[in-house]
Amino acid sequence: MWKNGSVYLLKLTEHFERLPGIGKKTAQKLAYSVLKMPKETVESFAKSMLEAQEKVHYCSNCYSFTDKELCSICSDKTRDESIICVVEDTKDLEAIENTCEFKGIYHVLHGVISPLNGIGPEEIRVSELIERLKNSKVKEVIMATNPTVEGEATSMYISKLIRNPEIKVTRLAYGVPVGASLEYADEVTLSRALLGRNGIA
Repeated sequence: MWKNGSVYLLKLTEHFERLPGIGKKTAQKLAYSVLKMPKETVESFAKSMLEAQEKVHYCSNCYSFTDKELCSICSDKTRDESIICVVEDTKDLEAIENTCEFKGIYHVLHGVISPLNGIGPEEIRVSELIERLKNSKVKEVIMATNPTVEGEATSMYISKLIRNPEIKVTRLAYGVPVGASLEYADEVTLSRALLGRNGIA
């Protein structure tokens, strides 16, 4: 943004730049795009953001996002409640759902254990998962955290916490490349990873 540009345009650009994955140039393009939109479109866009922030919250069961008490998956009686797939965030849940291979239910951690970033088990939904497993029908927990150092550490930590011989803990097979995010994996790769999941020692 040139130094003599509008302060309002600069402020809008700075807001876009705060979004994850948005650099300065992309933020500028988005800001200019907003200026070219009809007023009604901008008002609808702003209203959608406010409504999403006000009405969307965590599902009381799996901690995915929903505007109801339970998300559509947890309230679906046809899902197999004996299998829980543990993911880092809702984007990963959506990626797995798009494969149409998984018929169980989910648990969203909303992060991974990362001591370097000051994130311990208390900062993510680990205790809620362990609580869900008590007196439940669950026979298998699939650890579907991303294949990163933090994702692997989180997976191992949770598998050791479960300590229930009646619950099998598995990990996605490495059809998913090490260092990659589930969010960007194609559906065929995710399908193979689900079907070829392995037990965690």
